[in-house]
Amino acid sequence: MTRGQAEDPRAARTRARLRTALLQECAERPLEEVGVAALVRRAGVGRATFYVHYPDLEALAVDACADVVREAVEALHAWRGRPDPVRAPAALAEFFGSLTPHAALYRTLLAPGGGGPLGRVLHRDLRAYSLRERERAGAADAPLVASAVAATFAGVLADWLHGDLDGTPGQIADQVWQLLVALHASR
Repeated sequence: MTRGQAEDPRAARTRARLRTALLQECAERPLEEVGVAALVRRAGVGRATFYVHYPDLEALAVDACADVVREAVEALHAWRGRPDPVRAPAALAEFFGSLTPHAALYRTLLAPGGGGPLGRVLHRDLRAYSLRERERAGAADAPLVASAVAATFAGVLADWLHGDLDGTPGQIADQVWQLLVALHASR
């Protein structure tokens, strides 16, 4: 299916059931211990149906966690006008706070430093959004700054989830916000 094509409602429902089942399974055990058999039982679909939609559990997990990417991008851009250089938008602190229920799964998919399958999706989507915004504003070095913004955010998020950075959701939101404002102001 290409972007812009309408998705088959049955396929969308099946993928939603599989995503929900995976998040429920991962609330009980680490992703490495989740099996396809238990997952499809919980989702109420057949094993072959699972493989029609996903090549493996990691692909399903990234899809199930893709909302966190959308939420991160929205939280980072939840301001209008001139940004406060010290205090992050409330949506950013709320975003960091919302990660707790599935933090173990996010840590599995988002390696320290911002790598891993979820880190690649986060970096790609955040860079694309930032690049679009900077190009619209006619900002200098839009590709460079967009890459730096995406890498900085993905790295800080991953390191915080892995316990390499201390701070409450509000504190880490303010700290990463200050870095990102400085990146935007530097060019």
